[in-house]
Amino acid sequence: MSADAPVWIDEVFEDRVRYGLRGQILWEETSPFQKITIVDTEHYGRGLLLDDCWMTAERCEVCYHEYLVHPPLTTAASIARVLVIGGGDGGTVREVLRYAEVEQVDLVEIDGRVVELSQQYLGAIGTAWADPRLNVKIGDGIAFVQTAPDASYDVILVDGSDPAGPAAGLFNREFYENCRRVLKPGGVFASQAESPDSFLSVHLEMIETLSAVFAEAKPYYGWVPMYPSGWWSWLYASDALGQFQKPQGDRLAAIEPQVEIYNRDIHQAAFAQPNFVRRGLAARQG
Repeated sequence: MSADAPVWIDEVFEDRVRYGLRGQILWEETSPFQKITIVDTEHYGRGLLLDDCWMTAERCEVCYHEYLVHPPLTTAASIARVLVIGGGDGGTVREVLRYAEVEQVDLVEIDGRVVELSQQYLGAIGTAWADPRLNVKIGDGIAFVQTAPDASYDVILVDGSDPAGPAAGLFNREFYENCRRVLKPGGVFASQAESPDSFLSVHLEMIETLSAVFAEAKPYYGWVPMYPSGWWSWLYASDALGQFQKPQGDRLAAIEPQVEIYNRDIHQAAFAQPNFVRRGLAARQG
């Protein structure tokens, strides 16, 4: 299905808030997993919605992908082998593959149509599909980590949608425990962790659960203007205490000239926790 007339394309959040952009619908279909919509917006360029929720757009995506990728990749003990779960638009692997140290990236995306349509329409976001270090696997990321060998990855990045539909299983303890098992010593797990404004209970639960699985779990914060509230978060988890505060200088020097937002000052500032998050965590712990 496609259409030419400009329309308002809205994400309706809990039937009380709308996040909209004006543009054209380039393609729309329902895969075996979800509704996929490709749009061309007047403000942010081409973009992707899944089940009518904004996922990414050309002129809005770096504030998401850079935050997900660079705090873990500048700090992990090694970054030779990286696993990305989700991320079918290609933006996360693009950022990972900026590092010359990376030898192999496995991208596990449950919905092959997201990859195919992103390659067809969102080429400005997914610029690294042809990199020989990238292996694309169409399948369930939860099942993938269940059967992956122990200590087989240096970094695991979860680039999933909200905790519903095919992404729901990416938010539970069993999945996190399998990810910890699959990480090498000094390895890092990172995931998008929802909006502390619009999804506070989910955000707090993720921090609490990952803190019970890993020696340390730290939320960090930024902005994604097209997402609910615009205020977003990610979670960094590792068994290497304090590692999140220590980006390696050679990696910083290599990556800062290549990216739009991330730098050493952004890195340190992002891990500052709002007081209401601290209080919320304390209340949950009794």
